[in-house]
Amino acid sequence: MVGGVLFLFTAITVGLAYVDFDKIFGGHGWNMKIGLLVATFKVCLVGAIFMHLKEERSTIWRVLYFTFFFVLGLFLLTLFAWVDPIFGTSHWHH
Repeated sequence: MVGGVLFLFTAITVGLAYVDFDKIFGGHGWNMKIGLLVATFKVCLVGAIFMHLKEERSTIWRVLYFTFFFVLGLFLLTLFAWVDPIFGTSHWHH
């Protein structure tokens, strides 16, 4: 059953490649956002069912939670550096 769901969402991913969501929603990057949303669902399905994480010990879940919060922290630090840069510094080399 899970294999069928993965096959279905793979077909949906391919089908979504032919739809121009930028024209539908206006703006830029909607195709990538929707594609990543479908891919995220497929990854969660593989992780939860195929990797048997639903029946494993809590140690695996702790590692996954730590990884999630670590990546979230890195994204937040990058966002903070982008929003409030330190003036007078430059990464351009002439």
